Amino acid sequence: MANASETRFACDAMLGSLARWLRAAGYDAFWLEGIDDWDLIRLAKREQRILISCDTGIFRIGIIRDGDITSLQLANGLSTEEQLERVLKHFKLPVRKARCMACGGELVEVPKEQMKDRIPPKSYHWAERFWECQQCGKPFWRGTHWERISTVLKGLEGE
Repeated sequence: MANASETRFACDAMLGSLARWLRAAGYDAFWLEGIDDWDLIRLAKREQRILISCDTGIFRIGIIRDGDITSLQLANGLSTEEQLERVLKHFKLPVRKARCMACGGELVEVPKEQMKDRIPPKSYHWAERFWECQQCGKPFWRGTHWERISTVLKGLEGE
């Protein structure tokens, strides 16, 4: 298994929420709505990603079944937080610096002045620190959503 800094995931079409949470936990997680199983398998192989799925059928395909591609089958019915916990524990991965939950790009801190016209005025007024995704340009700041995510991730670190 690659070390945590090289660990990347390919999540099946049913695991969009998990992909976003893996990104919040600091990991590169590919997800595409409606992706075909074989397209996902080819992507995981080509980009050396760990394939994650709830679909039992994909684990019957030889290249997955035989372990040619590292994979993890998650049980149906788990909450997103339970899925995230299983992935992190299974691969013994720490929670790291958050990535963009929308696209997985790296977040870099930017001066407050650069965000004035890009975020709600109320948030701009009270927030002091801002980040921007290097890939999609989405702005971030530590609001209630960020705090809730941080609380969930800190809970996983302590387990």
